[in-house]
Amino acid sequence: MKTKYSMSDLKSKYADKSWNETVQLVRRCMDKTKADSRVCEPITKCLQKINEALNVSSLKAMVSRLEMVAKQRGLGSHLSPTETVCYLTADLFYIEVVMLPGGQVEDVRVAHHGEVPVSSTSLLHLLRMKKFQVFSLKLEDLASFYNIPGDSDVKIKIYTSLRHLECDLFKISHLPRSLRQSDLHVDLILNGRIGNVQPGKEGTPMKIEYYISPLDVLMGMPSTGEVSHGQVALVTVGSSDTSHRLQMESLIPSPPQVDSFGFSVFQPLTESCSELLPATFLLKLQPPLPMLSSFIEKMAKITDGVIPKTPLQVEPLPQLLMKTSTSLKNSKMSWAEVVQFIVPLPASECHSYVLSGAEWDHEAWKGALIHTVPFSHPGHVPVLLEILRHQSAINVLLASCLSNPNHHIDAGSLYDLRCEILPESDHCLSVTFSLPDGNHLAVLLVMVVDSRQVSCRLLMPDFMDHKLDDYISRVLMRCMSIPITMRAIRRKVASVMTPPLPAADQEPTTEMEGISSTTPPQVADNANTDAIANPSYCASLSVYSHWVTSGHPAEIL
Repeated sequence: MKTKYSMSDLKSKYADKSWNETVQLVRRCMDKTKADSRVCEPITKCLQKINEALNVSSLKAMVSRLEMVAKQRGLGSHLSPTETVCYLTADLFYIEVVMLPGGQVEDVRVAHHGEVPVSSTSLLHLLRMKKFQVFSLKLEDLASFYNIPGDSDVKIKIYTSLRHLECDLFKISHLPRSLRQSDLHVDLILNGRIGNVQPGKEGTPMKIEYYISPLDVLMGMPSTGEVSHGQVALVTVGSSDTSHRLQMESLIPSPPQVDSFGFSVFQPLTESCSELLPATFLLKLQPPLPMLSSFIEKMAKITDGVIPKTPLQVEPLPQLLMKTSTSLKNSKMSWAEVVQFIVPLPASECHSYVLSGAEWDHEAWKGALIHTVPFSHPGHVPVLLEILRHQSAINVLLASCLSNPNHHIDAGSLYDLRCEILPESDHCLSVTFSLPDGNHLAVLLVMVVDSRQVSCRLLMPDFMDHKLDDYISRVLMRCMSIPITMRAIRRKVASVMTPPLPAADQEPTTEMEGISSTTPPQVADNANTDAIANPSYCASLSVYSHWVTSGHPAEIL
């Protein structure tokens, strides 16, 4: 009731006042309360909304808005003696906003601890366009980059250590090596010792591009000339419950050296060149990466226990991929069921890919979503990135089959190819599909050796051809897409199983995807005896048995 009467009194008191007088009164009130820490939260929010609604058309208004943004992000703020420069300050950095008498912004400079201020074009553009909300978010990102534990002295030491780490990583990235790809940018991402390194600037951390799907390269490079997709790791620091010995100077000798395996040589991490600090370095993965538990354990061994060996929660890898997929994360599918994905291809071709939750519910194929990878030495980074690349290659292959889920497939629906994806060993999966004659099944075994080597093996009745296996492996490595590779296999197998034309009517054949073949496939007299030592359980007579038990007609088998 008191509030109601107070508002009524205020309205009657200022009813006859002009709008200009009211605006001036509001500004005076805002100036008086901004330094009062006892102002209650509702009034603060109200003043914030009023401030955002006012047009910034003067020096005083610009300063008021900058001070409000600083307060929102937990930063300090003060004016220079000339009142033309506003400083937004934190422990390890500050921002200078240079203004003209009319309130226009002339320059924005970011200064890190112990470094010379550097002009920021992006922040300057935001303030000139008066996009204060976006500017505030940029300050939040900058402050989170310096989210370092401890007092000011400890923060300075950790920041100094991070700078030396960045220097060493930059040196490693520039060590001489042989090229494997024709495009230098793509080659750095896929084959560089630590990917394509971009030094931090304007308060952003160092960025490492460490993997991109070859299909994304093929789709994106001709039109733009740049790679816009892929896996990125930001090099930052984070707090730790235990202290770790972190470098306080560069650990790479000058000039840099490499050992017999091509790895960089480091100076010993002694007490004279390092300190025990309550922090670790971090590779902040963007986007977060679904990883197998076996890979997480490998990374834990590399970092000497800095990474926990076993994640708290694990799920089947395909389920993690479905949760992180932009097109699938909001779907209502149940992983406990048999999930069918419909993958469209060019020329109106359509494939069906089936994954059974029960089949993938094995410890070897369970993992967790990894957001950050902690480490304590620059020598950890090249090896960690190789594991991240390996996992990314597996994820890309599986994700190529996860598109347009559909639980209610019409019995009469026709697909050019029906496949079932099943897990084998840690890095091996199988694709079971029907042959063109409709009476036999074939199995494609896919072994992801690492991010640069994928080995394929086609198992078919009464058929054996190592050259075809090599061809399939090259096609898959070029696109890293199971549906595209299965399309190539389907056409190849159809040409093999088609009776040959008379000699006079035969036409010269050409291989798909621009890969030439010099030897025709060999057909064995008996069943394929060149199988692997541990035959795949997915090639048994029970393949597609879940379709039979779920009521689907036998014609689709």
